[in-house]
Amino acid sequence: MHKQIYLNLAVADLQRSQDFFKALGFTFNPQFTNDNAACMVIGENIYAMLLKHEFFKGFTSRKLCDTSESTEVLIAITCESRAEVDALVAKALAAGATSPRTPQDHGFMYAHGFEDLDGHIWELFYMEPSAAGAA
Repeated sequence: MHKQIYLNLAVADLQRSQDFFKALGFTFNPQFTNDNAACMVIGENIYAMLLKHEFFKGFTSRKLCDTSESTEVLIAITCESRAEVDALVAKALAAGATSPRTPQDHGFMYAHGFEDLDGHIWELFYMEPSAAGAA
């Protein structure tokens, strides 16, 4: 059995977050989506659970991170090309995201990212296949 990854993210407005990520082309698994949570499909066996703040708090006794002041996590996703990186960032910006920095071109790797509506940072990157195989 392949392992699955479920990244849990607290969101202020579940429907607004779903609409944002749908604008980027992501889909949601209705089997694990309800009024408190939405299961966003990122890739094969990789999901982001968007959880309303109050529902999220039921899984931890710790205080939620204020993403306007602190970074809780950097979410990095591979893309198939530089063009896909730029296209996803453009879609995110058009849907209301912000860009924390300019694109980073390291020759063998190209990266750019966005902060979603709740301040979570998504790093999108493309790595040349020859560089990926050398690691």
